[in-house]
Amino acid sequence: MSATSFIPRRHLALMVGVVTLIAAGATGAVAQPQRSSPGERLRQDTRAVHALGISGVQARAVAPDGRESVATSGTADLRTGRPVPANGRFRMASTAKTLVATVVLQLAAEGRLSLDDTVESRLPGVVRGNGNDGRRITLRHLLQHTAGVHDDLPGYTTPEEYYRQRHDVHRPEQLIARAMRHAPDFAPGEGWQYSNTGYILLGSIVHRLTGRPVHQEIEERVLRPLGLDGTRWTGVSTDLPGPHARGYQRFGPDATVDVTDQIPVDHETAFTTTTRDENRFLRALLAGRLLPARQLAEMKQTVPVNAEVQRLWPGGRYGLGLVERPLSCGGTYWSHEGGDGGYITLNGVAEDGRRSVVVSMSEARGDTPEHILEQENAAGALVDHALCAGGRDDR
Repeated sequence: MSATSFIPRRHLALMVGVVTLIAAGATGAVAQPQRSSPGERLRQDTRAVHALGISGVQARAVAPDGRESVATSGTADLRTGRPVPANGRFRMASTAKTLVATVVLQLAAEGRLSLDDTVESRLPGVVRGNGNDGRRITLRHLLQHTAGVHDDLPGYTTPEEYYRQRHDVHRPEQLIARAMRHAPDFAPGEGWQYSNTGYILLGSIVHRLTGRPVHQEIEERVLRPLGLDGTRWTGVSTDLPGPHARGYQRFGPDATVDVTDQIPVDHETAFTTTTRDENRFLRALLAGRLLPARQLAEMKQTVPVNAEVQRLWPGGRYGLGLVERPLSCGGTYWSHEGGDGGYITLNGVAEDGRRSVVVSMSEARGDTPEHILEQENAAGALVDHALCAGGRDDR
């Protein structure tokens, strides 16, 4: 992702460095698009991302008339040099939070829960201790990252940690228990802090309410109705279904490691997807095909992100599993980035759901704050250019 999850979990140790860098003058402003056709602009921007030293990049933009532009750059495998597949799968990572939020809002529309329900009422006795109090936290707080639940997920920052931890399996209750060892970051509703643990709690609430794991509810309620056949739950599988690029993590100048082989920490929402499917999902969501108008409007009620993330996302605001960002050409777009295990994805869909774009990178340059920021900005510029493009799309 890049900030807390949009900067993938594997990069969190560098978060403070990124903030310091930006505060010192690296603003991350989006460059204005040059005069060129949307298809050619997409190809240029994909090459620009690859030119940063990122091994593989694939992007897909969809115009209002439904025509698609596809661009790839780099290699899918540093050993063989094979090209990046335009239909390659990648780990969805935190973009799956939008899937979880969609299911929760569907359940609210069905009257099976309320966003004002407390966590205690849905998961009795789970959120307590060290100042944590599930009686004061609502589902809305969890969805919007305003609950104050501290994040303490396992992760790696060195090749040695990766090889040691890559096959560890963590149950949701174990991950929640880790968070409960810490005091909350703030009182519920009195701040904003990205919390993966908050969404693990939401998944547990869905499971308890429906009797089925959250990934099954996502498959039944979202993936099948939209025909997203390229999106699959991988659970504790260590690899991705093909075709796919290998995922790489840059730990240092001489330490770029293939990190494809690993079990995602939150395996309950471990989906792989494609740029085509992610575009279809975001477009359907914003077009009102997954939620009634009332619930979609609630999803789009946003609050400012905290000061640190605001520096990474100038003007960014967070709704219920959905991020609102300004466009350089005016107006805003909706998105939710995702990053984990060498795969970083940025995306965006216009307000009316008619223009969208997804860019997936198969290398995370996590060795320095400068590299993290460069990667985020280059991919963000691609998204901005694609959504600001005018006229008919071309290939």
